[in-house]
Amino acid sequence: MLFLYLSVMKSKSRCAWCIGDTLYENYHDTEWGVPLFEDQALFEFLTLETFQAGLSWITVLRKREEFRRAFSQFDYQKIASFEPSKVQELLNNPGIIRNLLKISATINNAQVFLKIQNQFGSFSDYIWRFVGDTPITNTFERLEEIPAKTPLAETLSKDLKQHGFKFVGPTVIYAFMQATGMVNDHLKDCFRYKEVKLKR
Repeated sequence: MLFLYLSVMKSKSRCAWCIGDTLYENYHDTEWGVPLFEDQALFEFLTLETFQAGLSWITVLRKREEFRRAFSQFDYQKIASFEPSKVQELLNNPGIIRNLLKISATINNAQVFLKIQNQFGSFSDYIWRFVGDTPITNTFERLEEIPAKTPLAETLSKDLKQHGFKFVGPTVIYAFMQATGMVNDHLKDCFRYKEVKLKR
């Protein structure tokens, strides 16, 4: 049965960016582009995209489990209260990306995240209203067609910054939108293109 499953998966067309790395392919096949509405999951992706800035996403994926351990499973309420001693502990942790500015931004973002929840009821309600609560389905056929950012990502980035979030430039935010299913950027011939459309 395992051989049959692997044979079927190999025969399926995937987005080219993930091919060749089992971890990358699994992430693509099960998570990327699936609409997310749970606040803690959204905060996890916002944080991981923040740390990814300037690096490759696979680098972050390989450190994801250690990030979860180091950042209290992305419990934003706990992170919002991290003390300087915790920051030093994180800077001494070789399992994560040790960047003081990004660590400090994560603590700041957790604090702002809580304010957003108080203002809008949930972060999910706040963020999804930018796409009318419905994922944007694109129709790209080639990897080169997919933009690094869009005018909507720039609008959302600006709004996030106005609320006090840090490390949320339009490129980071567009990657966040792709990862959390706010936009479906699977290529049209990718087997996940239609599957994620059915997740909403």
